Amino acid sequence: MFCIPADIFSELCLIDDELKAIYHSSDSVCIWVFPTPALRDEFVRASAAMSKLQREAFYHGLNK
Repeated sequence: MFCIPADIFSELCLIDDELKAIYHSSDSVCIWVFPTPALRDEFVRASAAMSKLQREAFYHGLNK
């Protein structure tokens, strides 16, 4: 297990974990927030092999 101390916005901590997806790379951590667990699950399944830039574009497409 790896823990990296960070100051996380309290508003983000209050959001149900089933609405969040987390992505990390060597230089960033992204926390994607969705309106429904089903949309979050769709994002996780569909973006499994995508790069960070592809995930960003896909995320914005889902949340239009």
